[in-house]
Amino acid sequence: MSVSRSAAKTAARKSAAPARQGVTLETFVWEGTDKRGTKMKGEQQAKSATLLRAELRRQGINPSLVKTKPKPLFGGAGKKITSKDIAVFSRQIATMIKSGVPIVQALEIIGSGHKNPKMAQMINAIRSDIENGNAFAEALGKYPVQFDELTRNLVHVGEAAGVLETVLDSIATYKENIESLKGKIKKALFYPLTVIAVAIIVSAILLIFVVPQFESVFSNFGADLPAFTQLIVAASRFMVSYWWAILGIVVATATGFVFSYKRSPAMQHTVDRWMLKVPVIGQILHNAAIARFSRTLGTTFKAGVPLVEALESVAGATGNTVYEKATLRVREDVSVGYPMNMAMKQVNLFPHMVIQMTAIGEEAGALDTMLFKVADFYEEEVNNAVDALSSLIEPMIMIFIGVVVGGMVIGMYLPIFKLASVV
Repeated sequence: MSVSRSAAKTAARKSAAPARQGVTLETFVWEGTDKRGTKMKGEQQAKSATLLRAELRRQGINPSLVKTKPKPLFGGAGKKITSKDIAVFSRQIATMIKSGVPIVQALEIIGSGHKNPKMAQMINAIRSDIENGNAFAEALGKYPVQFDELTRNLVHVGEAAGVLETVLDSIATYKENIESLKGKIKKALFYPLTVIAVAIIVSAILLIFVVPQFESVFSNFGADLPAFTQLIVAASRFMVSYWWAILGIVVATATGFVFSYKRSPAMQHTVDRWMLKVPVIGQILHNAAIARFSRTLGTTFKAGVPLVEALESVAGATGNTVYEKATLRVREDVSVGYPMNMAMKQVNLFPHMVIQMTAIGEEAGALDTMLFKVADFYEEEVNNAVDALSSLIEPMIMIFIGVVVGGMVIGMYLPIFKLASVV
């Protein structure tokens, strides 16, 4: 059922009953028995415990307990809504509407069964807005952080053209692909960083707690320590005396970097440009940005969004400020009449294959199809590169850990070896 028909039914209900705007639903847990005496329990949202009891009895359940669901002691109520939650929601709502479930009922089903309280609250608020006559795109517009401009524009186009179920399916597929791509990028970036961080922490523990024990033993030797051992002992003394200062500098530097990166467009551009030049990692980021550009533009163009407007929405979805600025420049050129492939060539950032595929798509009137093929190719390239990177990095990480930790162990045993050779 389309949104317009749902809105019409809502308007009819409004004429006979007061608007439900502002009504908040609580989550209750209940226990009871059915007609056969079988014990049942569950949780459900309702305006009040009394109304929930009446609803349970109507379903043939005799409730023995209905109470407000207690809030978790630590952090459960504050669990934030993630991009993965939005991707799953997009697939759920697309599947239900495509199956003929009215949008209000679909939102009620999804909201009542969601484990994230904040996500459930947002879905129920969207449902309430639609019940009060607002369009789906308008309801989503109240949550710009969770539903970006691209999603809202696509939903608006789908509602206006009467093909909401098709557009929602495209959005769901798009978000699933983007989430999969983001997961691969995180794997490529964070796996080696995590292992290196663990190696540094282990080295710090050795310097602060283990090396001082060896130093007390070495003080009874009455001989000069090897230079390498003296270096490790000096590093240990420094760590023991100033570990708090080192930790403070590291935390302050990391916090300052994150704070500045989030608030300074110039710094974001500098970091993103530098990351694109890092060997191996840079090529993965290049391919990922091209895949996101192609997938996003293909999805918006297929939904019927004009190319100039689509490029504006695509710019922020590339995941890299270098590609974002390049996309905006392409948009400016396209808006004054340049073919898109020529505009892409001018920014000197997109590979030759991408430009040629775009040119073929423009000439054949199948730009969205060609963009999807480009996205598939580069997503596969990212997947292969991440697997190859993992295979390449694992031995390098083992060597790094062996050199750092093993070197410290050898440095501590050198005086013992020297003493044994003298004896």
